[in-house]
Amino acid sequence: MTNPKRLSIWIKAARPQTLPAAFVPVCVGAALAYHDQLLLWDATIVALICAFLIQIGTNFANDYFDYEKGADTDQRIGFERATAKGLISADAMRNATIITMGLAFLLGLYLVWHAGWAIFWIGIASLIFGILYTGGPFPLGYNGLGDVFVFLFFGIVAVMGTYYVNALEWSNASFWASLAVGALATNILVINNLRDVEQDKTAGKNTLGVIFGEDALRWEYLLMLLLALAIPPHFYFQLGYDAIIFLPFLISPYGFAQLYKVWFWDDKQKFNKVLEHTARFMTFYGILFSIGIIVDHL
Repeated sequence: MTNPKRLSIWIKAARPQTLPAAFVPVCVGAALAYHDQLLLWDATIVALICAFLIQIGTNFANDYFDYEKGADTDQRIGFERATAKGLISADAMRNATIITMGLAFLLGLYLVWHAGWAIFWIGIASLIFGILYTGGPFPLGYNGLGDVFVFLFFGIVAVMGTYYVNALEWSNASFWASLAVGALATNILVINNLRDVEQDKTAGKNTLGVIFGEDALRWEYLLMLLLALAIPPHFYFQLGYDAIIFLPFLISPYGFAQLYKVWFWDDKQKFNKVLEHTARFMTFYGILFSIGIIVDHL
């Protein structure tokens, strides 16, 4: 029988508040495929499961490697890390990373069989860079490249890859849509790094906040938000979509409310909530944007 307390610890270690970064790209990519009358439910569902597994595996890897590098200390104000707290052993967390990434690889073979070798290499790159985010000799998250990784893999790669496994071709619209998704996924990381900048500095984790200062992160958050809001007008004016594509603007006040907190709140303890709200904004944006894309086809 599964110990409910133990299960709860593993669920928290998976960091479900970050899962919109996996869900939204697949949602938007699938909506674009539906718009073009090319949606395949089996490919989309497998892609979504793989995206969740890679996101969770990356979170497990972060938990493990940050512990090994001594980046998680008692001064941490972010979400509780299970390995550092002694709730899960380092070996168990490492094994969970391997199993989760391994499952993503095995399920991804279905997409490779269906869509070809391009998806194989995209999947392999996603798995490798998910590990290299905090692991390996040159961890991306420790060398100012975490934002680039998130923008590319949770934006461009995920949205365009989802469209490709449905349509078996690349799409100009999926590229533009991926910029909005990548921007909002990056903002989840921005909040994480802004909250932890002092702890990261002490641990030698050179995020953009450590390298360029906290204001650089605030400007990044603003620019990513504006980029996301610039994409629906591009769809309307340049790609010929109907005005329904502006649906994401309905929740723009929610996004700007988080921007206000980023610029004017000093209490970093409250930034866990800001991170959750930023992830929710990404979810709402992604759903409304997808609805706009789908309704344009009807």
